[in-house]
Amino acid sequence: MSDEFTRRLPLSRHATDRRAEWRTKAGLLDELMADARTRVVALHEGKTLVQADALRTFSIEELASHTEVSSAGLLFLGVSTDEAPGEPVGTPFLAVAIDDATAAKLGPEAGDWTDLRVAGNLLSDRDAGLFTQALALANWHLAHEFSPRSGAATIAGHGGWIRHPASDDSAHQFPRTDAAVIVLVTDADDRLLLGNNAMWESNRYSLLAGYVEPGESLEAAVIREVWEESGLDVVNPTYLGSQPWPFPASLMMGFQAVLAPGADPETHRADGEEIVHLRWFTRDEIRANAENIILPGRASIARAMLEQWLGERVE
Repeated sequence: MSDEFTRRLPLSRHATDRRAEWRTKAGLLDELMADARTRVVALHEGKTLVQADALRTFSIEELASHTEVSSAGLLFLGVSTDEAPGEPVGTPFLAVAIDDATAAKLGPEAGDWTDLRVAGNLLSDRDAGLFTQALALANWHLAHEFSPRSGAATIAGHGGWIRHPASDDSAHQFPRTDAAVIVLVTDADDRLLLGNNAMWESNRYSLLAGYVEPGESLEAAVIREVWEESGLDVVNPTYLGSQPWPFPASLMMGFQAVLAPGADPETHRADGEEIVHLRWFTRDEIRANAENIILPGRASIARAMLEQWLGERVE
């Protein structure tokens, strides 16, 4: 993965040290709650407060004036490695999921509740990384309130980086990420294959993508997913880079692949369930239709991959 391509991935950016060695420290969250430097990222229904293209974070005291704050609900994100106004390098960061009533109290003066897909490319490296990490971790907690082994209710530990039944602190569950591949498919004429998803507007197009199955390599997943969604054989999967996509828990791994020698590019067929229409695009067609087709959002790895192939930014 080149540095140039990495810089195009908004949600892969970060400027924090996660300080994993702190997570097992006894009383960590209580200690950070007592530290006046600590800032908290508040999450509500997958969104956080953004003000002037920056995260609106809170001190423990500010947050406590609106709701009860307990260490049991806090998630440790790490410490900053970049400065921000009033927040020097080394500022500790926590995250917390809040309810409707608290969200109503915090906004709108504190900013707008904003989706990461909208704000991700607008935020600084530090803020983009904090929002992405906080959302991914909060989504994992929301989906793992019960033990998959015993069905018993679980509680958080290690600063929010494990869960376990209250009666058994050795039965740890750790945060999980779902591996997915996203593929830039080109043919012998260097045309780009894009698909229209069944859930989208008819003029919205993106790259083909899918989850990696158990016991499957990334390269095998690339070949299988493209075949399943388009009926086309591809070869030479080449890794480009990766980006977290916490909606709710994916890691998108970008690949480029080419149509197999001798394969007819016009024999493509959409699977009819997930993908309803496929189309080959030349660079000139992308440029000419930029106002008439909806391309992947600027926070997505798909947009970065498409623009790298195009050789320019699409406005």
